[in-house]
Amino acid sequence: MDPRSLRDCCGSFATGVTVITTRTEEGDHGMTANAFMSVSLDPPLVSISLDRGTKMLDKIRASGAYAVSILAQDMHPHAMHFAGRPDASLEDLLEERGGMPVLRGAAAHIVAEVAQEVEAGDHILFIGRVVDLDRNAQAQPLLFHSGKFGRLAEA
Repeated sequence: MDPRSLRDCCGSFATGVTVITTRTEEGDHGMTANAFMSVSLDPPLVSISLDRGTKMLDKIRASGAYAVSILAQDMHPHAMHFAGRPDASLEDLLEERGGMPVLRGAAAHIVAEVAQEVEAGDHILFIGRVVDLDRNAQAQPLLFHSGKFGRLAEA
């Protein structure tokens, strides 16, 4: 199976866009990701999937916790900033929720303590027990489909 073909095929599935953050003794860390999902409502569990080669892997292991900021539709610059294309014009990006850094202005935030780490091919899944959350019900999500950002259509 060609990895690029699988990636392109999975890109046909529209997702939201998140920034995963954590806090260690070295400071706050974040990365853009769309591999996030709800796992269980009782107990409340979520999961993120990180490439084994990402620096964030060791940061979350050191912290034992992570936050998921679900980006609002106007946060495309934030997604790019945390995807390795820093934007100096973005200021005052983070606030704190449940002891973790989260993105100010996001559509929702979920803070989780790592409950389980699962090896899955070239990725590691961090299943986290939700310890805090909040949601802006008026915010529309930033979407990602076939390698491009998008937004919900007006109904």
